[in-house]
Amino acid sequence: MAQSNMKVAVQKFGNFLSSMVLPNIGAFIAWGLITALFIPTGFIPNESLANLVGPMVTYLLPLLIGYTGGKLVHDQRGGIVGAIATMGVIVGAPDTPMFLGAMVMGPLGAYVIKKFDGAIEGKIRAGFEMLVNNFSAGILGGILAILAFLGVGPAVHSFTNVLVSGVDWLVAAGLLPLTSILIEPAKILFLNNAINHGVLSPIGLEQVQQGGKSILFLLEANPGPGFGVLLAFMLFGRGTAKQSAPGAAIIHFLGGIHEIYFPYVLMKPMLFISVILGGMSGVFTLVLMGGGLVSPASPGSIIAITAVTPPEGMAYLANFAAVFVATAVSFIVSAIVLKSSKATDEDIEGATKKMQEMKGKKSSVADHVGGQGTMPENVNKIVFACDAGMGSSAMGASLLRKKVKAANLDVSVTNTSISNLPADAQVVITQEELTPRAKNKLPNVYHISVDNFLSSPEYDKLIASLQDGITSEQAETVEEAEEEAVNAEPNADKDDDLLLEENIFMNQEFATKEEAIRFAGEALVKAGYVEESYVDAMIDREGITSTYMGNNVAIPHGTEDAKKAVIKSGFTVVQVPKGVDFNGEKAKVIFGIAGKDGTHLEILSGIAVVCSEQENVDQMVQAQSAKELKDIINSN
Repeated sequence: MAQSNMKVAVQKFGNFLSSMVLPNIGAFIAWGLITALFIPTGFIPNESLANLVGPMVTYLLPLLIGYTGGKLVHDQRGGIVGAIATMGVIVGAPDTPMFLGAMVMGPLGAYVIKKFDGAIEGKIRAGFEMLVNNFSAGILGGILAILAFLGVGPAVHSFTNVLVSGVDWLVAAGLLPLTSILIEPAKILFLNNAINHGVLSPIGLEQVQQGGKSILFLLEANPGPGFGVLLAFMLFGRGTAKQSAPGAAIIHFLGGIHEIYFPYVLMKPMLFISVILGGMSGVFTLVLMGGGLVSPASPGSIIAITAVTPPEGMAYLANFAAVFVATAVSFIVSAIVLKSSKATDEDIEGATKKMQEMKGKKSSVADHVGGQGTMPENVNKIVFACDAGMGSSAMGASLLRKKVKAANLDVSVTNTSISNLPADAQVVITQEELTPRAKNKLPNVYHISVDNFLSSPEYDKLIASLQDGITSEQAETVEEAEEEAVNAEPNADKDDDLLLEENIFMNQEFATKEEAIRFAGEALVKAGYVEESYVDAMIDREGITSTYMGNNVAIPHGTEDAKKAVIKSGFTVVQVPKGVDFNGEKAKVIFGIAGKDGTHLEILSGIAVVCSEQENVDQMVQAQSAKELKDIINSN
């Protein structure tokens, strides 16, 4: 139990460190490109433009990290005070890029102002709120900046020098490759971003200031170890793991999404040896040939690595050689492991679920911001939110709305995109991957995370919590509202053109979910529901968070920005009896969705109700004709 708690604590700390850096990677890349282009040894040296390099690394990047770290702790006010405090460490040690200092002072400044706000809450006379808020942020921020200038800045400067000296010693002693023994397994335990951006990047940037490049940027970002594993599965794997490996390899190597190979390693733990040896050989090659980058490569793809490789010397040859050698060693060891293993299908789905459990992805009620775990009183507005606000959230809202009516609760249930969450929402429900974004948008409401919009147990828990406070007057009001709603509902026959038999495709097979989504999207195009660009937006939306809804149902749709590509509302239905993998889950019925002006919501509500019962979905999978499948959908 203690080990489990320690593991969770380490993961949370690592995620917090990386969360301060990852939103600002664009700024790091901009600085890296300007450095690679315009410094005296750059591609196109320019003395004037090179003046941007120093101020960006000294002021811009640490301030962004400090602000982001502060905002994570206490929203906008935390970000402002965190940035003020960060300025103290920057000026206190001007010769050292204060990334570590920003990671300390940003959250610390936010914590101080958060505690102050909590202490004075409800004690400020009306009309003086703005005065107190502004002066408290200014005074506390100023005090923290002075303390940072006098103490924290010099201390971080000394600590950074020790770390840099330690790395230099490891390189000189030829021991740097041994770091892969820790880095590669830690990556698969989801500390990859924390290691890369929380530890290696700050030290690496200090090395760049001194030598123009740093090998540390490639210790974690090298795609070679994972690429070798995936190549081995392509040739020597079995079952779904072999089938999915080619697509995963492309996404990993060109897209830089390292997490995609983690389930393959977890499926056969002996492959930890492959990635460790691959990582060690890559680092050894970098040390031997003098490789390195001018800024972090994020994501860790061959494209990003190429973009931030310095032009001088043999840097390109060294970096590419490190990737190639790491791939080759990892591939050879992985091939031996796979060839010597028992001849059974690799359970990639089970490994993916195991990975999600390690990552902490379980359907649960998210803690209320501020650490309170109680439902707010007199809830009258619940909002489902997803990226676009027209697919998964609409289905979830439909199901909960039905449960709310059945429980005689006077509660409004709506759906929207996260970017349009209304300020008066009291409870916000999102998929787990989207909950942090929803919390950033509305930090002071009650948030619920679910991993299955169609049959989450959290719905019944929420209804039970709401029923605890219902009164007889509320029940009467709800009954009246229900009667009015029934009388006001339009005839469902008016929406027959949204789901036509010619847009229902039976007995399809797909190797990947991207292939299935593209098929459903192109069917929407051919039916005249959307423009061609909407198909790519459906793929982009899937990259944000999975559109798998549970009960073997997926509802791919476009992003919020893609709504302009929707000509009119409509659906396509794709029956996949053998199923297609959606992040470790089998989707056997796929609804391609195009929604315009809310005209699709009624039929989507009906689909949600039908698909909430696994028995109905099984009947759809077994249906022998488009008409039979459509009749099942319309049976609610």
